[in-house]
Amino acid sequence: MDIKLQKRLKRPAEIVIKECLSVKKGERFVIIIDEPCREIGYALFNAAKAVTDPIMVEMLPREIHGEEPPSLIAELMRNCDVFVAPTSHSLTHTQARIQACAHGARGATMPGITPDLMIRALDADYRRISALANKASQALTQARHVLIKTKLGTHLELSVENRTGDPDTGIINKPKAFSNLPAGEAYAAPVEGKSNGTVVIDGSFAPLGFLKKPVRLKIKHGEIKDVSGNWEIAAIFKKYGKKERILCELGIGTNYKAAITGNVLEDEKVLGTIHVAFGNNLGFGGKNKACIHLDGIVRKPYVWLDGKPFIENGRLLL
Repeated sequence: MDIKLQKRLKRPAEIVIKECLSVKKGERFVIIIDEPCREIGYALFNAAKAVTDPIMVEMLPREIHGEEPPSLIAELMRNCDVFVAPTSHSLTHTQARIQACAHGARGATMPGITPDLMIRALDADYRRISALANKASQALTQARHVLIKTKLGTHLELSVENRTGDPDTGIINKPKAFSNLPAGEAYAAPVEGKSNGTVVIDGSFAPLGFLKKPVRLKIKHGEIKDVSGNWEIAAIFKKYGKKERILCELGIGTNYKAAITGNVLEDEKVLGTIHVAFGNNLGFGGKNKACIHLDGIVRKPYVWLDGKPFIENGRLLL
């Protein structure tokens, strides 16, 4: 354990335990980690000891975002009151996380979290972030048609008719509540099969991180039909089946402290960006069951909801 680093992580860890998760005395609290996130796990464990009797369990790192954890960890998550998962790959869209919340647990995932990110981005005004995320999620809920354009060539149309927008606020104080940490987005599951056009990803793309060159994805009837600009991303989608190529999420960044760094956990929260994801969306109102969930961030978009301007060159009009 790095003592100096633990001192720097103390304050953000206390924010997670006390302000975000609102852990109470006597609650069954589980911390799930893997090797790259051990130091953050130690910091959270030490902060939680002042409140309750925590359990920390380490698993082997998963190979990709959305891969399920071991069954014993899934069982722990289902039977706890509160959980937090700082892991190198995301457990957000796994059945383990979904079922844990369905059973009444509240919790947060922190996929790809690093000490620097935790120290820099977690000390934020979550009421401010929450207010904006709630407004944006309400706008998505009320919308039917979404048009997205960028100066780099994005022209993508999708339907969110009868789909509910969800806010990622960082305030996780009720049973079944869930959020990423750092938080700050509104998101919805587009209607499967009704997304068409081209999206140019120019921020970062899970699992590769920061992109030196934009990646162009052609989408027809909700599915990626062509990938150009990055052979690694093309190879990832070629490896999997049709369900992993389905456009499954539209997200809107609402965190004023976040910045594009190459860490998708933070990048997708940057105020005024959007992100689209491909793969599993069962956890937030979608119907696509897939093995992965991969996000790509788009900078300075123009977005219209039912023909009305919603984002203008990266400026959220709320």
